[in-house]
Amino acid sequence: MFSILIPTWNNLPYLKLCIDSIRRHSAENHEILVHVNEGSDGTLHWLREQGIRHSHSGGNIGICLAVNHLAAMASRDWLLYMNDDMVCCPGWDIALIDRIKSFDHDRLFLSSILLEPILTRNDRVIVQDHGRNPDDFDAAGLLRHYMDIPRENMLGRASQPTLIAKRWWIMVGGYSLEFSPGMSSDDDLLIKLWIVGFRHFEIIAASRLYHFACSSTGRVRKNRGSREFALKWGITQGEFMRNYLLKGQGVADEALLNCFPRPTMSGRFKRAIHGLLSSIPLGDISAWNARSGMLFSEPRSDADVDSEDGR
Repeated sequence: MFSILIPTWNNLPYLKLCIDSIRRHSAENHEILVHVNEGSDGTLHWLREQGIRHSHSGGNIGICLAVNHLAAMASRDWLLYMNDDMVCCPGWDIALIDRIKSFDHDRLFLSSILLEPILTRNDRVIVQDHGRNPDDFDAAGLLRHYMDIPRENMLGRASQPTLIAKRWWIMVGGYSLEFSPGMSSDDDLLIKLWIVGFRHFEIIAASRLYHFACSSTGRVRKNRGSREFALKWGITQGEFMRNYLLKGQGVADEALLNCFPRPTMSGRFKRAIHGLLSSIPLGDISAWNARSGMLFSEPRSDADVDSEDGR
């Protein structure tokens, strides 16, 4: 039912656990697609052995370009973006599928509850320590305890992995390039979906994944996502969350349906200051490109990679 989109960057031990958990704990036979950034750790060879469709770039092209490229390869009607350091728990997908089936439309943005080993005071996360990396991962402990802490579904909220219908991803243009390599690209996607009529954003409590929180962002030069958001929309991320997303709570009444985001004084002021004093977004993109060296390399399909190997 889903095309699962997984970008990875020399993270093979985590990726193996992630894909193994999808295969073991999914109720449906989902399509798995992986974009390999660099792949100098053997990721490409392993994916070919596993028969998993993938694309490849010689350097790290970031989340926005990688996920958009995979979305273009997807054959299913629903796209689910998942990080490579996540492990699916039993029933993770059936909870999402059941929620989709309870609606008579597909303007839905659904997410899962994450279990993480470290306390971050994020109310969208359950703290359970089943290991900080693949070497000390306690798979048996996770299977025994992943449902121990009860949670209700959370309306007006978004997390990861993220699930939307492919047609809407295409309609709004997926992740916007100006947010490369990826900071604040999620919030930009949310406001674009709101503009085209999405009002139901929900975290599904019965869909649970373990997240090692092995962030790859420390290896890249980050874009100034909050500034780019204000420059683009004339409203800050916090204002959009407080005044629209959280107030929505999934209630599709007439007032909410006609509640279109408006620029704010704070957003306009920040847009003016950032516009005068910074080179966002081109400055961010060019600085990151110089660091990665491969931003605009053409991603390759698995067939292209195989041909280079003489296969």
